[in-house]
Amino acid sequence: MNVHFISIGGSAMHNLAIALHKKGYKVTGSDDEVFEPSKSRLAAMGLLPEQMGWQPELITAELDAVILGMHARADNPELIKAKELGIKIYSYPEYIYEQSKDKIRVVIGGSHGKTTITAMILHVLHQCNIDCDYLVGAQLAGFDTMVRITQNAPVIIIEGDEYLSSPIDRRPKFHLYKANLAILSGIAWDHINVFPTFENYVEQFKIFLDTIQPNGFLAYCEADDELKKLVAHYANPVFETVGYGLPQHEVVNGVTSLNTEQGKVELEVFGEHNLMNLNGARLICNKLGVSNADFYNAISSFKGAAKRLELVSKNETTAVYKDFAHSPSKLKATTAAMKAQFPNRKLIAAMELHTFSSLNKTFLQEYDGAMATADVALVYFNHHTIEHKKLEPITEEQVKSAFNSANVQVFTNSQELEKYLLDQNWLNTNLLLMSSGNFDGIDFKELAEKVLN
Repeated sequence: MNVHFISIGGSAMHNLAIALHKKGYKVTGSDDEVFEPSKSRLAAMGLLPEQMGWQPELITAELDAVILGMHARADNPELIKAKELGIKIYSYPEYIYEQSKDKIRVVIGGSHGKTTITAMILHVLHQCNIDCDYLVGAQLAGFDTMVRITQNAPVIIIEGDEYLSSPIDRRPKFHLYKANLAILSGIAWDHINVFPTFENYVEQFKIFLDTIQPNGFLAYCEADDELKKLVAHYANPVFETVGYGLPQHEVVNGVTSLNTEQGKVELEVFGEHNLMNLNGARLICNKLGVSNADFYNAISSFKGAAKRLELVSKNETTAVYKDFAHSPSKLKATTAAMKAQFPNRKLIAAMELHTFSSLNKTFLQEYDGAMATADVALVYFNHHTIEHKKLEPITEEQVKSAFNSANVQVFTNSQELEKYLLDQNWLNTNLLLMSSGNFDGIDFKELAEKVLN
């Protein structure tokens, strides 16, 4: 097969390109910019474009397929050439389905927890020597790439993002995978630039239910009221549904343990959302032939996915964690998890308003009480980022009012935020850094070292 990637440098795109290259396909690609780590990974495989920019001459009738990345525009000259030549054009989720039509497709969806659940399932299957392909949204410890596509693996584990598939395919990615086994972790409004109302956003999850295959299986989080309501009112399901909740557990001296039929199982991860994610992952692993005993034995060594309550550094009295959290539901869950795990320590939590949704004046009201469980809550945003995203300006006062709790302080200068943090007394105090960015240049590891010293 001869496949060309338009916008090969994307996170999922470059991993898919590498996976197909390893499968023996002839892979080419182009992009206007390629950043690390994509650049080094593509170069190591001989797949990095020789020059940056769009090159219509690379699009020839010899191509079997063109895979179009979300970063490309609808008027991309390579895309136009591919249409003229009648070459089959896929979004990457379409191509993942094309490559996995004959496999058992496990799709993990939901507004939060997707990467963690996917990582948990992959960790357990790997520990149990069960061969599988996968697509996951973050680099996982022990896995070379974020995408694996082989000829022989009977199962594929897919993180099912609800964002759009490509510039010319406005369907959410998770609608295209046609799950045999599925998990939904919860519904919390996000991506308001695409789904302008909450009702419109919820509708995408109903459509996802419609794509689950006959005689399939859905595990869903019963603790999420909106999701529970959606499943309860779903008409004539052709698949089995099983709800899951919080497993029995205890926290002693900063260590979370499950109370199971096999006895106490100590975990490396913590927080109620992680425990519910674990319960959902268990149900899917059961369907793939893993017993509860084998699941608990394997999950005990799971350290978490990157940037999901990930430990940066710690000493005897202080721990610094980072998390990808940026939406209201994620902030609530992550700060609550930190307080529950370390009840006798003060918690200073800092988050960055960085995404399109979080910086939108209307959506900002969704953050009411989102960081109330922290002892000190620091909210950072950059006025330049708002200008760049062509959004209506917001003020520090509006942000503080939206979060609506007395513990909140607002910063718009990252150097001032860092100085504030370094001026604090960190004895018996934890720091939680939450962002899909980096607070405009703060080095988390360097900051942690200064805090701990």
